[in-house]
Amino acid sequence: MTDSDGEEIADLPPSAKLVYKVLEYNGPLTQKGIVEESMLSARTVRYALERLDEVGVIEEDVYFADARQNLYEIVDEAAEAEAAVSD
Repeated sequence: MTDSDGEEIADLPPSAKLVYKVLEYNGPLTQKGIVEESMLSARTVRYALERLDEVGVIEEDVYFADARQNLYEIVDEAAEAEAAVSD
């Protein structure tokens, strides 16, 4: 779980670690859902999501119930590795 600069989750700020754990425990959530679950401010959650995206441990997808929002979830490394082998 590193990016090209060698940064890992352990190197991220506490807010990013909390957002990661919220997604780990609750599954895919919108930014609003993460704000409610983590009790962090929307700005802090936005920053944490940016940092987690930089490290490459989350992915962003369209939230079909409300296309104005995005759905965030932890990247499943095993599924990605399997997809890469099958390609």
